[in-house]
Amino acid sequence: MENKKIGIIGAGTSGLLACKYMLSKGFDPVVFEARSGVGGQWIKTVETTKLQSPRPWYQFSDFPWPSSVTEDFPTQHQVFDYIQSNAQHFDLIKHIRFNTKVISIEYDHHHQGLSDDELEMFRSWKLWNGDGQPFQGEGKWKVFVEDTLNNSNEVHKVDFVILCVGRFSDVPNIPKFPLKKGPKAFHGKVIHSMDYAAMDYQSAANFVKGKRVTVAGSESLHLTLQWRLENPCRVLYQSEYWNVPDYHPWGFPLAFLYFNRFSELLRWGFSKFVESYINKKHRLAKYGMVPKHSFLQEISSCTPAIVPEKFYDKVEEGSIILKKSQSFSFCKEGILLDGGEEATTTPLKTDLVILATGFRGDKKLKDIFVSQTFQDFMAGSPSETG
Repeated sequence: MENKKIGIIGAGTSGLLACKYMLSKGFDPVVFEARSGVGGQWIKTVETTKLQSPRPWYQFSDFPWPSSVTEDFPTQHQVFDYIQSNAQHFDLIKHIRFNTKVISIEYDHHHQGLSDDELEMFRSWKLWNGDGQPFQGEGKWKVFVEDTLNNSNEVHKVDFVILCVGRFSDVPNIPKFPLKKGPKAFHGKVIHSMDYAAMDYQSAANFVKGKRVTVAGSESLHLTLQWRLENPCRVLYQSEYWNVPDYHPWGFPLAFLYFNRFSELLRWGFSKFVESYINKKHRLAKYGMVPKHSFLQEISSCTPAIVPEKFYDKVEEGSIILKKSQSFSFCKEGILLDGGEEATTTPLKTDLVILATGFRGDKKLKDIFVSQTFQDFMAGSPSETG
């Protein structure tokens, strides 16, 4: 059998695992990584970032954490070093092309006489490549890349592509604003949290120093951003969440109450118990932060986040000001809350707005394909309903 060449896009944890697995199956993988090292989003984050999952849950099955890391929630530097050590241990670095940004990918099928309509067969996993196999005939994927060091372009041909591009990077989710009420109407600065995280620590500290800062967005990252801010920080959010104080509130992992067979009979009771604990611990009712959904719903969807230390103490003292609003807009002096109980007609004056509004992972995945057909596969055809 011909040694098939596999193109892997991204050298984060998923990309490294894909590379290692392809090697174990006798394939020839090449990993395209836009940055200069492995680690994906762990290469550079805001200074106070820590792992949100307990350390044992975030571990390669064949490569344990070093004994020197004892924290339940390792820091960004510790996570990055761990991922890098894994890549070096399994000799994966030689298969990675660093500083190589993938611009797009395209399935080269025309010489086989396949029409775009016939590519509909790709919609079904059962009919993967038409015969249930990952490789078919002479078809190749063309991977268009840019060498970011010398600004040159190249085209690589591979038999199969594995996308390990990550959901939480590169393509920011920017809210839509009414005409003439967007960031251009504001005389201060507006950035996405992605740009804030890309700064070195000293530059980030200097950037917010002395400014009146508003953080818009309820993503977990906005909870981390506050600790670089000296002045009172206004936080805009749309919905309340059951953010836990820690994952070992009573000396054992919180997951033990949910992820075992015994707990299946008692999850509702456990959920109410945890809700009561979080509510009392954080004084949620006092700040109007009691979620409308149950903690069971939240942990079932794997969305709980850990509240940074003393977050609600800072709310109590007034250094963090919480504002709930379904939407907001800009004006010259600051922002206006548009809707909800705290809607305003008087501007909330601010100097800097940081949009912690997440990322467009769907758009990032869709736009990598040249073909509209494949773009529709990723995001669903515009004509589809349901």
